[in-house]
Amino acid sequence: MSLFSNRARPNIIGSTFAWIWLFIILLPIYYMIITSLRTMGDYFVSNPLLPSSEPTLDAYGEVFENDFGRYLLNSAIVTLGSVAILLVVAVMASYVVVRNRSRLSQRIFQLILLGLAIPAQATIVPLYYLITKMGLYDSLLALVLPSVGFGIPITVLILTNFIRDIPKELFESMTVDGASHLKMLYKLVLPLAKPAIVTVGIYDALQIWNGFLFPLVLTGSPSVRVLPYSLFSFQGEHGVNTPAILASVVLSALPILAAYIIGRRQLVAGLTAGFSK
Repeated sequence: MSLFSNRARPNIIGSTFAWIWLFIILLPIYYMIITSLRTMGDYFVSNPLLPSSEPTLDAYGEVFENDFGRYLLNSAIVTLGSVAILLVVAVMASYVVVRNRSRLSQRIFQLILLGLAIPAQATIVPLYYLITKMGLYDSLLALVLPSVGFGIPITVLILTNFIRDIPKELFESMTVDGASHLKMLYKLVLPLAKPAIVTVGIYDALQIWNGFLFPLVLTGSPSVRVLPYSLFSFQGEHGVNTPAILASVVLSALPILAAYIIGRRQLVAGLTAGFSK
C-alpha cells in the first residue's frame, strides 16, 4: 500500500519546471502575436507585454501589400520540391543500405553520414561558386539543390534506422513469392515506414521553410525571394517596421503549423519508433 502511495505522489519539482519551460516557450509567441496587432506608434509608446488597447490588422495589410503572396508561393515551391526529392532519394538509399550489406553500400552510407559533420556555413563560398558556374544563380533551383544535399544525411539516418526494424521475415516471404526490390519497396517498406517518412518530411520542410542563408547568398531579385528573406522588405533606412515583420512571421508559420496538425500522429509515432536497435 505504501509503495502504491509513493508511486501516486505528484512530482511537484518536475511539474514546476515544466510550467516554467512552457512559460518560456509561450512568451515569445505571445509577444509576437500582440505586437503584430499594433501600429508603429503604439509599439513605441505602450507596454510591449500588454495587449494594445486598440488592436489593428494594419501590419497584416502592409504585409500583403508587399508581395507576400509571391514570397509565399516561392517558399512553397522550394520547400515542396526539396522535400519531394529528398524523400524519394532518401527512401531508396535507405532501402539499399539496409538490404544490400555489401562493403560498397556501407562505405557510401558512411560517406553520407559524414555530411552531418559539415555545416552549411563552411561550404557557402564553394557552393556559391558552383551555383554561379552552373548558371543557376538567382533562381529557385539554386535553393532546391543545396537544400536537398544538406538534408540527405539526417533523412537517410532516420529512415535507415526505421527500416532496419522491419522484420526480415517479411522481406524473405516476399522474396520467396518472387517480388522484386521495387515491389518490396512500394508494397512493404513505404506502408510500414510511413511514420518515419512523415517525421523526416515535416522536419526537412521546417528546416527548408525557415532557411535564410541560402536565399541570402544564392538569390538577389525580389521575384525569387522567399519568406525569411522577404523580412528585409520591412527594414527602412532609418528604422524597422517591427509589427509588420512579426505579422509576416506569424503568417509564414501558419503553413508549417497546419502541416504539423495534419501529420502529428505520424510524427509522434516516427519520433518514438525505429530506434530500438
